[in-house]
Amino acid sequence: MTPLLVSDVALNELTACDVIQRVRSGETSSVEVTQSVLDRIESAEPTLNAFVSVDVERALARAESIDKRRSRGEELGDLAGVPIAVKDVICVRGGRTTCGSRILEHYVAPYDATVIERLHQADAVLVGKTNMDEFAMGSSCENSFFGPTRNPADPDRVPGGSSGGSAAAVAAHETILALGSDTGGSVRQPAGYCGVVGLKPTYGRVSRYGLVAFASSLDQIGPVAKDVADAALLLSVIAGHDSRDATSVDEAVPDYPQKLTGEVEGLKVGLAEEHFGAGLDEEIRSAVEETARRLEEQGAEIVSPLSLEVAANPDYCIGAYYIIATAEASANLSRYDGVKFGFRHRGRSDGRADLLEMYRQSRSSGFGAEVKRRIMLGTYVLSAGYYEAYYLEAQKVRTLIRRDFEKAFARCDVLLSPVAPTTAFPIGEQIDDPLQMYLNDVYTVSVNLAGIPGISVPAATSSEGLPIGVQLLAAPFREEALLQAARAVELGLPSIPTPMRS
Repeated sequence: MTPLLVSDVALNELTACDVIQRVRSGETSSVEVTQSVLDRIESAEPTLNAFVSVDVERALARAESIDKRRSRGEELGDLAGVPIAVKDVICVRGGRTTCGSRILEHYVAPYDATVIERLHQADAVLVGKTNMDEFAMGSSCENSFFGPTRNPADPDRVPGGSSGGSAAAVAAHETILALGSDTGGSVRQPAGYCGVVGLKPTYGRVSRYGLVAFASSLDQIGPVAKDVADAALLLSVIAGHDSRDATSVDEAVPDYPQKLTGEVEGLKVGLAEEHFGAGLDEEIRSAVEETARRLEEQGAEIVSPLSLEVAANPDYCIGAYYIIATAEASANLSRYDGVKFGFRHRGRSDGRADLLEMYRQSRSSGFGAEVKRRIMLGTYVLSAGYYEAYYLEAQKVRTLIRRDFEKAFARCDVLLSPVAPTTAFPIGEQIDDPLQMYLNDVYTVSVNLAGIPGISVPAATSSEGLPIGVQLLAAPFREEALLQAARAVELGLPSIPTPMRS
């Protein structure tokens, strides 16, 4: 079907801010925008595989109800009529929540996550659940039970992970907005690979109620969007205290969109020397340096040299992250035993019941290789005789990482760094090399260990035509400064790198 056009731009290619304005004015309808998105999903999915499920009937019914309310002059929410996709690790009542795993292939969530409740209150239109690395464990979106997602910029390459489906869907205009989750870079890295904006809020800024846990002290839900203004708008909707989440912080939520001027006069931007060491692709190094130069031209002050001796050292941050994350995953995933819910192995062929064998077979058959690898690593580091040598030491390193960032933010307002050491790599290239795959997270994992906010913004295109993102970091609950700087990066580009057109 030919995409619906508005001034030579397909409706599915509009930003959320554009859609809201057009729906409120009656220039277009939510049904038309939603149908445009659904048509795009139908045409792109055979190539991209960004979605696990699409709820056509419910999405169109929701859009129609919003249009009827508008025609009656009723007040509409902040995301009135905007189609949004949700990573399949977030519970949506009445729909499957699979976490990209066989063990939850047929699990139907009995309740909405807090962020989903807030999207409904804002009158967003949920179109479907996006593909992901199984239980959010991966950096390429190749570990899904439902097959790999492909990068819209080059379908032979990965979109990044674990929120690869959300990033690919936004970049390919299969949705206007998306939600992902970020445990060690899982929103920011795929956003960087796909050429969209990905924001990881401060730990506790957005409720985790209804987010299926990977590593509870690291997980955070965040927006994926086509530009910074859309990311700011979505964050303003989902942020805020939630009494159902013990880690949710009761901190006032600024009006992010209203503060988004993009002015950075006097803003101090730090460049940590450790972020530019061995292994960083030269084109990415140049993109970060050019971004710093443009920010300086707009009035920002560049603070360099600046050191993150522990937080940016892969020997410390990668090691600490993969000990803490796997330990928490081992505990969180112990609930998938084949008894309470999810996939259950039926036992011996002769029909005799054996409880331990059922546990073993259910988990062996239900979990993929990467999840089993991390469960075993986590169980090992928590075991008697190894807890102090590994887990306790990793927690001490985590404290040093936090202190590193505190010292840095005493000298600057935001930090500028790469998102990943390379652009998107070919599908299959690193899937059998876990260590190399883990090193893709070298610039992102310390952010989760420290609990600070970070954002990935498109900044350049490589010589191969692949998106290059840069990362901005700020002190806890300084998302306002982060978004201001990100908007300035966006405005400072000669031409903003755009996602794939329909």
